[in-house]
Amino acid sequence: MKNGRTPKPVKDQKLLQKLARNPENLFAKPFRQQYGALCFRQKDGCSEVEILVISSRQSGRWIIPKGWPVKKKMPHESAEIEALEEAGVSGRSNSSAVGCYTYLKELDDGKVVPCVVDVFEIEVTKTDKVFKERGQRVFDWVSPEEAARRVREVELKALLAHFKPTAMGETEAAEEPLTSTNSGPDEAEAPGLVEEVADR
Repeated sequence: MKNGRTPKPVKDQKLLQKLARNPENLFAKPFRQQYGALCFRQKDGCSEVEILVISSRQSGRWIIPKGWPVKKKMPHESAEIEALEEAGVSGRSNSSAVGCYTYLKELDDGKVVPCVVDVFEIEVTKTDKVFKERGQRVFDWVSPEEAARRVREVELKALLAHFKPTAMGETEAAEEPLTSTNSGPDEAEAPGLVEEVADR
């Protein structure tokens, strides 16, 4: 089921032109850390899973819930908070990341920074009708293959296409009110290539 507004066309040509003019500045500092939520659910009556994809608020392209580390929260807890705030979903999570991917993010001040996103799986057991970013995004439940087709980052495509749920139940989704705020850019070393210019 889709909710929210219709995704807008991606318009990143000007951003790419900006990068082309100053490529030496892009990797002058370490990658910045973010955490993402690979939210999934079991399809009724079978062992197949569906994966949640949401639209970016700025470009409208398909992504997974993700964001900056939250102060005083573990990485998987930060991912849980992003899933709850951006898509209104919660459930059983695993404290170990299932993978990671890299991309380029444009900050509010216009700077472009490379980010590495550690991805944590969440088996969705609850969907809230009221959540922080309700009405700001479109979301859809699709097969792993379709999820991989929709996102742009090559590393994320591979992660989604080959996703198999691991043993769940190590942690429970955060039940506290959404008063936590993202702590902002944290810096971390990250291997691999940055795949795409993107936003939240």
